[in-house]
Amino acid sequence: MFDKDHYEEVKKRLEGRAELCAVSKMHSIEEIQCAYDMGQRRFGENKAGELVSKANALPKDIEWHFIGHLQRNKVRQILPYVSCIESLDSVRLAEEIEKEAAKLDKTVSCLLEFHLALKDENKTGLPEEEALEVLRACRLPHINIKGIMAMGPHTEDEAEIREVFQRGRALFERLQKEDPGLTVLSMGMSDDYPIAVDCGATLVRIGSYLFHGEP
Repeated sequence: MFDKDHYEEVKKRLEGRAELCAVSKMHSIEEIQCAYDMGQRRFGENKAGELVSKANALPKDIEWHFIGHLQRNKVRQILPYVSCIESLDSVRLAEEIEKEAAKLDKTVSCLLEFHLALKDENKTGLPEEEALEVLRACRLPHINIKGIMAMGPHTEDEAEIREVFQRGRALFERLQKEDPGLTVLSMGMSDDYPIAVDCGATLVRIGSYLFHGEP
């Protein structure tokens, strides 16, 4: 069930500070429509087939963000529908996006995903030391790198969470010196988004706090 009170609370906390991507993975068309009816237009999905089926069933002005690990063989499937791929984590994936986007004559917005929570070994993302090299390699005709994405550590230690998000902000600012056009710093989820916003996030990805019952 979509929680309207939580949605209003989050929007109020973010006002003038950061944008919201409502993570709708594993939630119904009806729940997403409820969020849409309240004014939400940006939704995040992490599975290609689910994104496509929802995009075909819901209003066409929704901005779909792909936020999960993207396999190269799924790029063609999502490109007609997606507004932003937040999880660009390799040059090979960028080359596949470029190839398929060229066929559609479409420029795709992407964020470079970095693995900054080093204690969480199972998380995907680029190593920080490859940032500049990958940014330059991903400057392709049909890809528009808008910024970076990072996940906080899986911990309740607020100091550790803040340290990771501060590193994300510092990395973002370093890359802005190379490319002043970078404007999006996507960090923070349901449990840690206030810390992420304090650290400079311009976009947060919130699911379970808005959609009750998310695993």
